[in-house]
Amino acid sequence: MNKNIKLAVAGAVLALSATAANAGIIIPAGDWTLDIGGNVNTFATWTKSDSRNTIQGALTSNVADSTLNTVQNMTTGLLPNFLSIGGSTRQNDLDVTFAISIQPGTTTTGPLQSSGQENRQAFLTFGDKSWGSIKLGRDLGIFASDAILSDMTLLGVGAPTSATAAGTTTLGRIGAGYIYADWKGQVSYTTPNFNGFQATVGLTQAYNASGTSAGAPGTSVTTTGRGGASPSYEGKASYSFAANDVTGKVWVSGIAQKIDFRGVLGVPEDTVAYGGDIGANISMAGFGLTGYYYGGQGIGTTGFLSDSFNRSAATAAGTIKLRDSDGGYVQATYVLPTKTKLGVSWGQSNLDLASAEAAGALVKTNEMWTAGVYHPLTKHLNLVAEYNHLTSESQTGSENKSNSGSLGAILFF
Repeated sequence: MNKNIKLAVAGAVLALSATAANAGIIIPAGDWTLDIGGNVNTFATWTKSDSRNTIQGALTSNVADSTLNTVQNMTTGLLPNFLSIGGSTRQNDLDVTFAISIQPGTTTTGPLQSSGQENRQAFLTFGDKSWGSIKLGRDLGIFASDAILSDMTLLGVGAPTSATAAGTTTLGRIGAGYIYADWKGQVSYTTPNFNGFQATVGLTQAYNASGTSAGAPGTSVTTTGRGGASPSYEGKASYSFAANDVTGKVWVSGIAQKIDFRGVLGVPEDTVAYGGDIGANISMAGFGLTGYYYGGQGIGTTGFLSDSFNRSAATAAGTIKLRDSDGGYVQATYVLPTKTKLGVSWGQSNLDLASAEAAGALVKTNEMWTAGVYHPLTKHLNLVAEYNHLTSESQTGSENKSNSGSLGAILFF
């Protein structure tokens, strides 16, 4: 990857990383060094849906969009517009940092309707390079974080959220190759960097199970008790290396959370959802390769704990059963002499039926092919063109498809 593309990716990491001190607009302020950074992006997208079936949990549009044919939208991409204010200082032998960010959207859906806004980051860290650092607050989750940071659609669009592009952002490859790391309240510890090896462990906010087909016994289960008295447990370890013209990174991460089923039609039991992943990046002479795989029980698909559990019977005593899920993606890129990066990637996410569960409209697989062109017009401004072919298949074998193209730009500062 050339220097200008690296700057663009560094800007994306600024928007998605756990480090407050980044190379944005630096302002000395007494004991503090303030850092203002972020990005602005907008894309024109065209999505053609071939969706005649209702598939619960599909990334493609469902039957309601089948008559829309090709629809044009103006939207942000996988990254929202992002304004981050951070600060760093060294006091009492501690490095102390903070970051607060806001994310205004671009999409509008009609007259007098404003775009959405998110507030993804508000955290502090303290530590020292000799023993590591501790983070408290809201930031990108630990499990599957490297999957999204390695995704080339981070600078583009990937899968639209729907044919009408509702929402603050698109999905990139989320749900068609990895589960969303999300933005979570957390307390975490990161080790020093030991010659390329680094690890993070943390307690993060426990989530409720949710379901696109929730409400009726025999379908997905929703909960209200989250993890009860238990948080979610997450961790990752990585090793970065460089030898001559070859650079790379290998990582693993995992997650485990108790699910409290109190209030689910009297079901008394609790269970634990758990998952893990492994991935690697390697770059050499303009070529870049990424491979990633994840799997787990009860972790769901697209979002953590989404469509993750099934009730086996219509009675209050019906047993809750976990659904297995797995998936991954592969990605290849090449930087031309013009500094233009070309990329192609394929990935899918799979959701299995629980034991003895009858097949129905629940999604089985979301699969996506992506081809992209990313050109650094300046060291901070990138022009982007992407094409995506998305297929969603239900447990009964019915399919919905969509093809989407996008043109736009993303500016980092």
